[in-house]
This record gives sequence, C-alpha cells and structure tokens, in this order.
Amino acid sequence: MGYRVAVVGATGNVGREMLNILAERQFPVDEIVALASRKSMGTEVSFGDKTLKCKDLDTFDFSGWDMALFAVGSDATKKYAPAAAKAGCVVIDNSSLYRYDSAIPLIVPEVNPEAIHQYKNKNIIANPNCSTAQMVVALKPLHDRATIKRVVVSTYQSVSGAGKEGADELWDQTKSIYNPTSDVPPKKFTKQIAFNVIPHIDVFMEDGSTKEEWKMVAETKKIVDPKIKVTATCVRVPVFVGHSEAINIEFEDHLDEDEARDILREAPGVMVIDKREDGGYVTPIECVGDFATFISRIRQDSTLDNGLNLWCVSDNLRKGAALNAVQIAELLGREVLKKG
Repeated sequence: MGYRVAVVGATGNVGREMLNILAERQFPVDEIVALASRKSMGTEVSFGDKTLKCKDLDTFDFSGWDMALFAVGSDATKKYAPAAAKAGCVVIDNSSLYRYDSAIPLIVPEVNPEAIHQYKNKNIIANPNCSTAQMVVALKPLHDRATIKRVVVSTYQSVSGAGKEGADELWDQTKSIYNPTSDVPPKKFTKQIAFNVIPHIDVFMEDGSTKEEWKMVAETKKIVDPKIKVTATCVRVPVFVGHSEAINIEFEDHLDEDEARDILREAPGVMVIDKREDGGYVTPIECVGDFATFISRIRQDSTLDNGLNLWCVSDNLRKGAALNAVQIAELLGREVLKKG
C-alpha cells in the first residue's frame, strides 16, 4: 500500500526534479498528481516512464491526499499550503515561508530526523535553503564529535538557484559576449553574471548582510544547534547547477583532520573525495544529478587551536531542494504514516 502524492509547481525546475527523484527512488506511490497554475494546466511532465498532465492548483481538492510537495514561491504557498494542511494533507514546503516558524519543523533527514513528529503542529514541514542543506549535512557529524563553536562560510552558488530565469540569463549573456551585435543587460541579477561573480543573493538587510546569508545563520541554528555562531558571505557564480562552499569551522575540542575525514566518510548523505593531488577534489560540474553532498580539501586551520577547513559541493536542485523534500517524504512515511 502506497501514498497519494501531489507535486505542486510541477512545471518548474524543482517540481520537475521532485517528480524525477520520486520515480528514481521508487517512492511508494499509489497515485500522483502534478499541479500548477491555471496557465500551465494541461502541460505534460514526466514521472518515470509515465507522462502526467498538470491540473489546476487553484481548484484542486487536497482531501484524501497523504502529502503534497510544494515547489512554488512563498506567495502561492501562503495561499494554498494552509488549505492543503487543513484538508489533512501533509505539506512539505520548499519555500522560505515557514522555515522560521517555531511551530513548524525545518528538516534535513540526515541531521534532525527526530523533528519529523512536530509536523502535527500545523501539518506542515519546511525544507531548508539550498546552501544551508548541504552545509549542515557536513557539520552535524563533526558537531557530534567535537562541538562546533563557530562557522565561517563563503558560498559559490549556481544560477539555477535563481530559477529558470537565472540560467537563461547566464546562457544568453555568455552567447552575447561572442556576438557583438547582441546585448543582454542584467534582469534577473543586479550585474552581469557571465564571466563574473556577484556577492549579492536575495535582498539586503539593515546590518549589511543579505537575506541569503541571514538564512544560513538562522537555519543552521534551528537545524543543528542554536549555540553555533555562523557568519556567511553568499556569492552568485556563473555555474549552471551545483553550489560550492568553503567552510571554516572552529570546535570546542580538538579534531584531527584524519579523524574528521573518517567521520565524514561514515556520515549519511556524504561522499568524501579528498586526494592531495591535481583533480583530487569535486567541483560543481561533477556533482550534477548526484544525491550526495561531496566533501574535499579537509585540512587543519593553523590559525586556530581547534579549527578545520573543508570544501563542500552539492547539486542544489537535488539535495538543496527536491531531494531533501523527497527524503522528508520518505521519513514521514517511514516514521509516521507507515503505509508504504
């Protein structure tokens, strides 16, 4: 016996990836429906070897459906998620709308699976920000061993994190550089993204940080430990898919780099590729389509008594969004609903 599952926002990058991953991981589905806005009604999307026609989200009745994976913006989520939850359908939301609500669990299954039972508060579960999700998978097993005091992280985030418009802008600007007759001014981003990097993701806040940087701080505290101090600089780079992070960690206790490497090799969801030779590390292009969070360049920080540096790479459309949502659905089914 399986589940009745709705994928909301099925025509977008993350929604399509959710359908792909549900099929790839053979999620126990009895019935699945693809939902989108009225203008996308009838659009065909793939689910394994099946083709689904999108139905109108605005008129859909969630009664009798077990779970809904939401991959739409906060405005649409605010309108439709409470209705789905009220109808008895558990919402797994990929937007930022509910992440900071203390009554709603914010879950990365490898890190805080025990929080799944808090879904009963509002029948809603939040999926974290893409840059946070991959980082906490790496931090948690190290924190359990040596207790993290402080994290300094610089991100190198791909344009797919800004949606289809971001990827299109990089593609169009790159082509225009080689075609002097065309000009593609920035629209999705604040400056040219092709052959450039932009230290600005989301809106600026009063303290000079951006909302993306604030998210990493707040979400790491909620998911791992509120005592951890986090400072972040988030940068958009001209990469289509795959977020990278340079992470500096200060611990309360000494942790040798060799032991850290061993711990991470055994950690769920982590793949260590760390050879001190040319190419002995993972880059974004190599992680595309993979489920793992890849860790490389593990080494002591000689400027601290108890410090480590590491390099963290993951497919942001997968672990940063769709995969984590599906893993939450698997956890919900396994620990709570227990149908599949």
